Amino acid sequence: MRKHKSVDVRVDSMLDDLRTLVEVESPSRDLDALGASAKTVAEVIESRLGGQAVLVESEAGPHVHWSGGGDPRVLILGHHDTVFPLGTLERRPFRVADGRATGPGVFDMLGGLVQAVHGLAALDDLSGVEILVTADEEVGSGSSRALIEERARACGAVLVFEGAADGGGLKTGRKGCGTFQVSITGRASHAGLEPAAGVNALIEAAHQVLAIDGLNRPEAGTTVTPTVASAGTLDNVVPAAATVIVDVRVESAAEQERIESAFAALVPHLDEARISVRGAVGRPPMPEAASAELFEVARRLQPGIEGKAVGGGSDGNFTAALGVPTLDGLGAVGGGAHADHEYLVVDAMVPRARLVTGLVEAIRASRET
Repeated sequence: MRKHKSVDVRVDSMLDDLRTLVEVESPSRDLDALGASAKTVAEVIESRLGGQAVLVESEAGPHVHWSGGGDPRVLILGHHDTVFPLGTLERRPFRVADGRATGPGVFDMLGGLVQAVHGLAALDDLSGVEILVTADEEVGSGSSRALIEERARACGAVLVFEGAADGGGLKTGRKGCGTFQVSITGRASHAGLEPAAGVNALIEAAHQVLAIDGLNRPEAGTTVTPTVASAGTLDNVVPAAATVIVDVRVESAAEQERIESAFAALVPHLDEARISVRGAVGRPPMPEAASAELFEVARRLQPGIEGKAVGGGSDGNFTAALGVPTLDGLGAVGGGAHADHEYLVVDAMVPRARLVTGLVEAIRASRET
């Protein structure tokens, strides 16, 4: 059984590591930046936990995998890519003031990674623990999903270090989410001389937007929201093409099936217009039942901590869909994810790290044979 010297959880050490990660910018799809970020994440893990972190190369950038040895029992899951483009750090550098840490990615989700690593460092025994930090969560986890699912099945329990829910709550349920693109083909003509000779893709798009809006079922937790539309080339040309992009959120597998079937069944309203649809609910719903067991452990460790179901998705959706117990929102307490006012509450870092320590100890104890 692998041993590791127990250490105190110290906020100054965590802030040092957080600064190190934030100051290596890591926008999704920027392979050079993600390569540097993955190397830095690996160095932080190794410096605090020992052992060797392996960089798993992918078309989306390197994922970071670390194991404490022994039979796998719990997976620490996170990502190192962020939504912020290169140059954001210059405009919004890492800073600690008035009890808050700010800078690109502090809340989503570099702060959570730091808290996880320091919580693990407080353990005498790291056997059975695995860490997986992916490079493409913010863009759908296309290259990492299979690896996430493989390690989740092997470990049998997953702790996800996305930022906390409002007020510091844990995320006990998540909606499934996906994006659909509806592409419309019409026929161009002169808007003044021969408007009737054309097939107006913009008018067809308007019909489709109304039909798509009719798929909403708020009473079932389903939201279907057209978010981006484009059509036309010049103000005197009947548009020959249009595109509508739609954000979808669902709470159940039945609603996922209904929505995907409805998009596949869309038909044109105008003669000679054509429609094609791409997309799916890429992240399945994470039902609250998937987190119930682990959430009860968390409540015993920190009485009063709340659990909340939220609309956004994470890689925890994938692991929960496998039937693997999954608890999310264990990362930073703060807010402003994906925004310039993103922040992390410094005073919450030590308690959150200690929650990691307690959860891992409890999960391993429950799985001892």
